[in-house]
Amino acid sequence: MKSLAFVFRAAKKYKAPLIVTVISMLLLIGAQLLIPWIIRSLINIVTDEGLTAAAFKQITTLTLIAAGVYVVKAGLQFLRSYMAHIAGWGVVADVRKKVYNHLQRLTLRFYEDKQTGQMMSRVVNDTELFEALIAHAIPDVVVNILTFLGVGSVLFVLNWKLTLLSLLPVPFVILSLRIYAKRVRPAFVFRQKELGELNAILNDNISGIREIKAFTREQYAFQSVGQRIEHYRTSLLNALKLMATFHPFVEFTSSLGVLVVIYFGGRLVVQGGLPIADLVAFFLYLDLFYQPVRNLSNAWEAVQTSLAAAERVAELLDEEPEPHNPSDAKMLKQRADGHVVFENVGFAYQSGEPVLQNINLEIPAHNVVALVGPTGVGKSTMVSLLPRFYDVSSGSIRLDGEDIREISLESLRTQISIVLQDVFLFHGTVRENILFGNPEASEEEMIEAAKAANADQFISQLPQGYDTMVGERGIKLSGGQKQRISIARAVLKDAPILILDEATSAVDTETELLIQQALERLMVGRTTILIAHRLSTIRNADQIVVLEGNQIAEKGTHQELIQHGGLYQRLVNVQQQLQPIVGV
Repeated sequence: MKSLAFVFRAAKKYKAPLIVTVISMLLLIGAQLLIPWIIRSLINIVTDEGLTAAAFKQITTLTLIAAGVYVVKAGLQFLRSYMAHIAGWGVVADVRKKVYNHLQRLTLRFYEDKQTGQMMSRVVNDTELFEALIAHAIPDVVVNILTFLGVGSVLFVLNWKLTLLSLLPVPFVILSLRIYAKRVRPAFVFRQKELGELNAILNDNISGIREIKAFTREQYAFQSVGQRIEHYRTSLLNALKLMATFHPFVEFTSSLGVLVVIYFGGRLVVQGGLPIADLVAFFLYLDLFYQPVRNLSNAWEAVQTSLAAAERVAELLDEEPEPHNPSDAKMLKQRADGHVVFENVGFAYQSGEPVLQNINLEIPAHNVVALVGPTGVGKSTMVSLLPRFYDVSSGSIRLDGEDIREISLESLRTQISIVLQDVFLFHGTVRENILFGNPEASEEEMIEAAKAANADQFISQLPQGYDTMVGERGIKLSGGQKQRISIARAVLKDAPILILDEATSAVDTETELLIQQALERLMVGRTTILIAHRLSTIRNADQIVVLEGNQIAEKGTHQELIQHGGLYQRLVNVQQQLQPIVGV
């Protein structure tokens, strides 16, 4: 039950509807207890008084009482169901928000080997199972225990000997509950894991539908998804088989109590030791007596499935979030100067292989620094350290003289705009994607940002202009159009530090010129760190830093590095030779 602690904490917020649920269920029990007593009274009237006027009057009274009981029962059932769902789905919503918020706070290291579908399954599918726990299982456990005690008391009043005999099957039910819990929870954990795997592969294949079609891999993709569907079906059936075994066993053991009452109760009536009305009432109450036992088995099933889901959600919540802000975290002034210093910086991913070693670099405010070098030397990793997507393994990074680890994350990241090669646009309108950079911006400011990014002209030609839907990940736009929207987003954020990671790659020459013009406007007055494989785009940088073997091999201006005759000159020579072929 320890793994369910966060669910119970969320349930505290819904005490009122849960209390109403329990009270309405208790009143329902009272109504249920009345009906067998009414039937017992009816039998006594018919057998004792015969067809007299008084008997008819008493029968009418009993009928009206029974009708009132059924009307009250209907109202209580509505109240119990609706209040329980308010609490159950309220807890689910709160836990989902908690899990999503935690996912946002996890480091990028966590996501290196995780699938989106798996995370979605934990947020949506696993948390949904908590509704049955809060809305049904917990109230049912409380009320059914009270029902068991209440009905047991009535049975003792009717005939204590028969009551003790009817208790004989109960130990077998308790034993089966223990065995069930031990066997079923692992089966449900595995089922939820398989559901997560199914969601993951569906997400991958739907996101990669273009590649599947381009490489004619439809059959392979179908087989992969089909295999996952079959795995989930098998795991689900294994769990359901255990459930299907357990419930008939509970039904069978509870029926043993009925057999005991049929035999011994019948003998008592024949011998004159028990009135026939009491025996009929005993049978009716006996069904109510074993109903809590059967209901507890259903509640136990909900508890086990919820525990299985809670284990997966708790595992996620136990993941360490991004570095916490220190208690004395500093808030940067409204706009930083943008003076950045890397001091003996080293970094390694979870594999332990060093990606960066002994990085020493000073970037004066408002300067443009270009990072170049072969693929895999750590250029993108280096710029990811500045907004603390990852923390340095050794050394430090300073912004305006302050160690960035001593600055609050939010304060730090508001000072940085990033334009990446792989642009991500959210499913929504062009307007919403540009305003993502600054939701408080006015319409005029948004349009000015689009103009600065050379995006206003093509946006105006779209069917609904700025209100045109871009599709998932911006699928309705070309690569150059998406890139210019991302630049407009960065313009609107107006941060003093700008990171450009391959922002002009993979576009045609004309589009590259438009993007380059937009970037030049964006870079004015900002500290800019840019990564570019097309070396022709960085000739005017204030400083070019060449990385090789996870370290800085050389740095200087374009002319200084050409005269030095090192790696940079070799890279320039290679690109000049390729220029007639690829149009670099």
